[in-house]
Amino acid sequence: MVKHKEMIKIIGTGSYLPERILTNADLEKMVDTSDEWIVTRTGIKERHIAATNEASSDLAVKAARKAIEKAKIKPEDIDLIIVATVTPDMFFPSTACLVQTQLGIKNAAAFDVSAACTGFIYALSIAKQYLETGTSKLALVIAAETLSRITDWQDRNTCVLFGDGAGAAVLKKEEGDSGLLAFYLGADGQYGDLLNMPAGGSRMPATEDTVKQRMHFLKMSGNAIFKVAVQSMIKSSQEVLKKSGLKCEDVNLVIPHQANIRIIEAMAKRVGIPMERVFLNIQKCGNMSSATTAVGLDEAYREGRIKKGNIVELVAFGGGFTWGGCIMRW
Repeated sequence: MVKHKEMIKIIGTGSYLPERILTNADLEKMVDTSDEWIVTRTGIKERHIAATNEASSDLAVKAARKAIEKAKIKPEDIDLIIVATVTPDMFFPSTACLVQTQLGIKNAAAFDVSAACTGFIYALSIAKQYLETGTSKLALVIAAETLSRITDWQDRNTCVLFGDGAGAAVLKKEEGDSGLLAFYLGADGQYGDLLNMPAGGSRMPATEDTVKQRMHFLKMSGNAIFKVAVQSMIKSSQEVLKKSGLKCEDVNLVIPHQANIRIIEAMAKRVGIPMERVFLNIQKCGNMSSATTAVGLDEAYREGRIKKGNIVELVAFGGGFTWGGCIMRW
């Protein structure tokens, strides 16, 4: 009997989107904008907004429970929890620790990863290495965001873009030829001031003045970001394909970060992947930062867009700037 190579495999996925939906028509009543303007420039029609009593950990737990159920495992068997988020419940303890206690998991290492929109890919790459070395046996990776809490609803340029949600995956080392094949990660901090939340940290602690100046909301220089975003997404896609030894024609489905439909279309055209092989949920979810690729992976699988043996590529770009790609055989 031939023994298969051991691979790090996703054995279950889950996602959760808050019940409240904010449409472009709703936004027309809040700021000077229009449905046509938003759809033409971003591709977004609506987004989900967390309830007032829902924090990032609550979204994370709901997505995680679905992934655990799909994986057919017991929560107590999980020994590693990584949460990717830029909207933690609080600075500390980590959102991962809060998720751990809500899920009733006792014997697990737990920590957060802050890589903005690339967070899920970063977290998957970390979990893979823990599992490969035997440091952990069963990992729960979650990306959860409540961007509505740091969105300036008076800023017409940014408030139309963001939504809330969470996606999760359970990872395990198993024999076989399916699993995580390759990663490519990158970052360049010189662009950090183009997309950030200025106040609230040690550089600019919360004061009456920072609150009055609305410095605790996300700030973004959209036009300056666009070009770097497209280039970074293209590079991430090309580099991770190179690392995996595959070509773009081998990829059955690309799940890109859903920031802007024009960025996605520009990347797909340059890489040579037709749009019918690109997963989109931007129209109903908007930009959910790290949660976009995690939610996209779960939705694509549930919709039948991913089948056993398929080559799936995740690719993302986000604040930091960070970027990265992941190739897996399902």
